[in-house]
Amino acid sequence: MKKSITLLLALVMIFSLAACGQQAAAPAPAEEPAPAEEPVSEGDALIVDTCILKEADDAMINNYSLLAVNPEAPFTDADGKAVADVAINTVGAAALINWLLSEEGQSLAAGYGFDDYGEYLFYLKDGRPVSSAEIPAATEETKLIRLSTTTSVNDSGLLGYLLPKFEETYGYEVDVYSAGTGKSIANAKMGNADLILVHSKKQEEAFIADGFSYTIEGMESERLNWMYNYFVLCGPSADPAGVKDAADVKAAFRAIADGKYAFISRGDGSGTHTKELSLWPEELGITAEAESFEDYTDWYVSANAGMGACLVMAEEMGAYILTDKATFLTFVANDGKIA
Repeated sequence: MKKSITLLLALVMIFSLAACGQQAAAPAPAEEPAPAEEPVSEGDALIVDTCILKEADDAMINNYSLLAVNPEAPFTDADGKAVADVAINTVGAAALINWLLSEEGQSLAAGYGFDDYGEYLFYLKDGRPVSSAEIPAATEETKLIRLSTTTSVNDSGLLGYLLPKFEETYGYEVDVYSAGTGKSIANAKMGNADLILVHSKKQEEAFIADGFSYTIEGMESERLNWMYNYFVLCGPSADPAGVKDAADVKAAFRAIADGKYAFISRGDGSGTHTKELSLWPEELGITAEAESFEDYTDWYVSANAGMGACLVMAEEMGAYILTDKATFLTFVANDGKIA
């Protein structure tokens, strides 16, 4: 009798386990957070799949420069016609430049991002210009400063971190125009900026050669190259082109082109766009001109948009993209949204 009861209980247990077997087989969700360069997920819902695949290549250094706008520059409008009576706030521009290059300003810029991302987003250059000039308080005439800059220092949150500290201390108000370097420089050439903060050496040197910048007191040159970060090549975590294993960034770009994998280009004459154009195989002939990539439009997308917007496109399309690292980390921290 006891043997029969024991057998009956064993059969019940077997059938019970079989009934819930499918649920028991489901894996438990991982408790450890994903590594920084892996897709970011929340539970089972993927937030950002785009990740860094290639970085720290010598060809990917991203230098930033400050330039004061010359009040005597040959300003023109969008049609190339001369513009008269342009008022440039040279006092305000010099005040902001000197503060950014001061011990306080440089320390704040160099420390930005570490608390949020566990790494620094910008680095100070060796031999950079340093200012110890006295910074005047704002007056009614000098209070408004117009800064024309690139999207990377804006979308990364750097300006939102730095400028309130400057404004609160000295009483200025900084009006930021943020676009690609080409558009930011064009904005200054129309007399709509007192200084620029951009990252394209060739365009900066042309800006100086055309008479649009001058050397502020205490500095040795017009172009004040003071900080840098890195461009990074990002793409879908699956990395169909295999760029993560490429020998260097140029080999990675060749792999994308050879496989005709989707790539989002800024296409806006920005410093990032200029850098990207220098990385494609020369035989492709890709330039800023639309005709140069008309045969590649099945994979090469020229967005003519800012860095944040292009990152959103790359995420949505599962495409590759060149971006500055600071903006990318901010993009990931915001769960794939523009800050």
